[in-house]
Amino acid sequence: MLGHPKGLFLLFTTELWERFSYYAMRAILVLYLVDKVQSDGGHGLGWTQAEALSLYGTFTGLVYLTPLIGGWLADNVLGQRKAIYFGGALMAAGQFLLAAPHSWIPGLETTVFYIGLGTLILGNGLFKPNISTMVGDLYEEGDHRRDGAFTIFYMGINLGAALSGFIVAWAYTSFGHATIVDGQEVFVNNWQAGFFCAGVGMIFSLIIQFLFAQKYLGDIGRVPAAKLEKQKAEEKGEVRKEPLTKVERDRIKVIMVMGLFTIIFWAGFEQAGGLMNLFTNEFTDRMVGSFEVPTTWFQSLNAIFIVLFAPVIASIWIRLGKNEPNSPVKFALGLFLLAIGFLFMIGAVMQMGGDASVKSSMWWLVGAYFFHTMGELCLSPIGLSMVTKLAPLRIASLMMGAWFLFVAAANKIGGVVGSFIGHGGAKEEQLANAMAIFSGIAITAALSGIILYFMADKLVDWMHGAESKHQTEAEVLESEIAVTAEHEAIKR
Repeated sequence: MLGHPKGLFLLFTTELWERFSYYAMRAILVLYLVDKVQSDGGHGLGWTQAEALSLYGTFTGLVYLTPLIGGWLADNVLGQRKAIYFGGALMAAGQFLLAAPHSWIPGLETTVFYIGLGTLILGNGLFKPNISTMVGDLYEEGDHRRDGAFTIFYMGINLGAALSGFIVAWAYTSFGHATIVDGQEVFVNNWQAGFFCAGVGMIFSLIIQFLFAQKYLGDIGRVPAAKLEKQKAEEKGEVRKEPLTKVERDRIKVIMVMGLFTIIFWAGFEQAGGLMNLFTNEFTDRMVGSFEVPTTWFQSLNAIFIVLFAPVIASIWIRLGKNEPNSPVKFALGLFLLAIGFLFMIGAVMQMGGDASVKSSMWWLVGAYFFHTMGELCLSPIGLSMVTKLAPLRIASLMMGAWFLFVAAANKIGGVVGSFIGHGGAKEEQLANAMAIFSGIAITAALSGIILYFMADKLVDWMHGAESKHQTEAEVLESEIAVTAEHEAIKR
């Protein structure tokens, strides 16, 4: 299909619904935490903004930490296929626990909430590294289609994410209700309905994988990778005298160094679900005529931009010809674009002039999400593909887990940075703190991009030829992504 194994599109669809589930929950998590409990038993937990952002950072950090354990279990014990099944079931259970109405669990709302988050974290650890690794396993070593496959796979991720913001907004508003609080009519959002939608998405993902995996993936992911490599080595009569060769160690060094810069990018980028989400809700004019744009719709902007502009970015790399940048330079460009995005957030705060009663234009947010997305396209799919190319087979899922470990650190750091907005202080104080946070992230991202740019040549040397066929890969990527984008446009 489109020049790729059909298994790619099975994994594409499985991941689409899993990401729908995750991003639907992510879009409303902070909003649910800070929403005040109404006198008639409303649906929020009533936390302060700082508490909510700190918890958000801890949760999203652990979401990317547990893949290190899940990757090891898949490599050595379960195999990737079983790990995905177990992980998906746990994630569905976690979403439905979050969806439990407060009236069902009086006095235990926070306890059940934490149990649900914990179940989600464990399930994600088993699911996330192994679905990505199986994409790489569809292709033989040196197959030029691999980078294109990861970009198509990445579009599946973002189609699911794009759907989530709109559907979850429909759920929590449609199943909400108006009530009278202190003599005024207040609309109470039903956040539990949003979490329920996320759980349904995860069930879809599991069903699709269960019904079609054997048909389109064959034996891929059934045998743990470490056992599979040992069998191949024994068949060839090879006995390793050292755990890793010099080439393998150098390639792992590249993954580690690039991972450090990845922390900086994602710590800024993940403000989208935390600080920027709160800024949208509290300080942004979301009115279009008489219609108020739901806050979670802005969470879908990133995914929509990816689906629209992935073909454009691919064609730009091709037009550059021999001057097309290597992977480290693309990472550096991603950091610069992140910094530009936060300049728009600085503009939003400046427009308000320190007056919290003046709402900023939503177009500042659109600009910020646009440049953050352009940065993500320069960094994230390239990073996933790089890990599968550079990691030794016997520890492939483990190294994918290590890659997500960097993202885990980024998410926790991002949550801590976002929490500096304060513990429910005056709105003007929160605005001043937001300005400092946005400025600090912009400066840090720009400086990091400069440093990485000057390190690029050394990192390419350590790859030992992994970038040598870069132009051929890019040419194939352009044609594949263009066909896929056209196909998705026809579907929509």
